[in-house]
Amino acid sequence: MTNKAHHAAEEVWRTEAPRVIAGLTRLTGDVGLAEELAQDALVAALEQWPRDGIPNNPGAWLTTVAKRRAIDQFRRRERHDEKLAELARRETDVEEQPDPDAIEDDVLRLVFIACHPVLTTQTRVALTLRMLGGLSTDEIARAFLTPEATLAQRISRAKKTLAKERIPFEVPPREELGERLEAVLEVIYLIFNEGYTATAGDDWIRPHLCEEALRLARLLEDLLPKEPEVHGLRALLEIQASRLNARTDADGDPILLLDQDRTKWDRTRITSGLTALESAGQGPYALQAAIAACHARAETADATDWGRIADLYARLAEEVPSPVVELNRAVALSMAYGPQAGLALVDELTEDPALEGYHLLPSVRGDLLAKLGRDEEARAEFRKAADLTRNERERALLLARARES
Repeated sequence: MTNKAHHAAEEVWRTEAPRVIAGLTRLTGDVGLAEELAQDALVAALEQWPRDGIPNNPGAWLTTVAKRRAIDQFRRRERHDEKLAELARRETDVEEQPDPDAIEDDVLRLVFIACHPVLTTQTRVALTLRMLGGLSTDEIARAFLTPEATLAQRISRAKKTLAKERIPFEVPPREELGERLEAVLEVIYLIFNEGYTATAGDDWIRPHLCEEALRLARLLEDLLPKEPEVHGLRALLEIQASRLNARTDADGDPILLLDQDRTKWDRTRITSGLTALESAGQGPYALQAAIAACHARAETADATDWGRIADLYARLAEEVPSPVVELNRAVALSMAYGPQAGLALVDELTEDPALEGYHLLPSVRGDLLAKLGRDEEARAEFRKAADLTRNERERALLLARARES
């Protein structure tokens, strides 16, 4: 029972923490305090669930415990009467006086609140992912191709900056949402990516993160229907999410794109994504959605228009220069024009310090070398990639590729 309860608490925390923190912030007006209270509730769960049993609604249990601790803290402070009155007012405002122009979803509200312009865009994104995306500091650091210690310092400084500037944790007026939109879009995008291919752990995918990101993207589209990149992001996530059922086998092992059973792709999500793409413009998310659409429209892997995908990646690289985009373009070039065309670009990227330690660089290089019959070099690259990845399923796949080369 103990191990089961501890595992249940960890799973609940992974899925419910964003909602718990968001709800507590709505009540307390202090995101730092909300995070502390939520973590205290998790500690209580780890202590009590093994003894008392797992509650029927563990997420609600965490929220209730955290709220009680908030009230206890306010009572211990000098201005406890004022704080308790404020807490009661906030609960009344939330439950009895809804604002017709407000963002109703707690998680999306807090994403906008935490993405404050006083912070740089990347810092806003990192802070929000840490608090609300269910991502660890290591996972966020890898997404940014940044050392973990550097990213941790950045998040710590962001919290101090918000406290120093006495930033009110209130949703900005609707006309000011646009200045935070870039960071909000990136938060949702990176949450989805972590769910689509987990950075670490025993699972190749974390579907609940994909579903949460897609839920937020749909809410955001309802909130800001005239923003093309909002449509672009939803289009991208819908099309990518359509493949989730085909990305692993019955044992949870990865199935790569070209080997997937396309009859398992969710056609409803593809149709929804293609519809959103029509309103998406030509921004970075729209371009990525257009790439995903090329795969979705191809009935077989051989029918994929790799030339168009390579062109779209070239346009994406102009919009948002990135070595990761270039690595993806190299794959597309290899599929369209042969492995040597892709390898030439990959070899250039090996000199880029931003990709040092990025496991997909040797993984792609190993694949291209294997296609060129340079088996010994390919094996070395696959082993290097296996040493760099933190995901156990991916490591097993890469080591298998090394043995087969």
